[in-house]
Amino acid sequence: MALLVEVVNEMVLYSLDFDVKARDFDSAGEVSSNLRAVLKQLSLNPDVVRRSCIACYEAEMNIIIHSYGGHMKIEIFGDKIRITAEDTGPGIEDIELAMKEGYSTAPEEIREMGFGAGMGLPNMKENSDFMEIKSSKEGTTVVMEILFK
Repeated sequence: MALLVEVVNEMVLYSLDFDVKARDFDSAGEVSSNLRAVLKQLSLNPDVVRRSCIACYEAEMNIIIHSYGGHMKIEIFGDKIRITAEDTGPGIEDIELAMKEGYSTAPEEIREMGFGAGMGLPNMKENSDFMEIKSSKEGTTVVMEILFK
């Protein structure tokens, strides 16, 4: 029986894919709004919905603010949500520094709009149970998982 539960938990039950354009502030939040609608439809724990949507929104905004554009994939399994955000762009030069609250490389015009406060990566880490960042001069990939605990 335990093996069957493991197999079911590793099956993708629902998958969402979105292209995210650089500097497209008019569409900002669409990915996380779509995710919220699906998770509510699935009657998931409100805390799981909240944490997933915060992590997703922050990843979406990082693509909009810091990259040349990217893609987000959201997979819902039997026991977790996996959010993968991939972008093309300059990458994150110092991941450890970028993880510090308040550290930002956002241009001044973005900050004047109220974005780029340096809380994106810290909020993503705080609201996920697992987070991995891979970055190079060609772009960045962030994978987060939120467990249905």
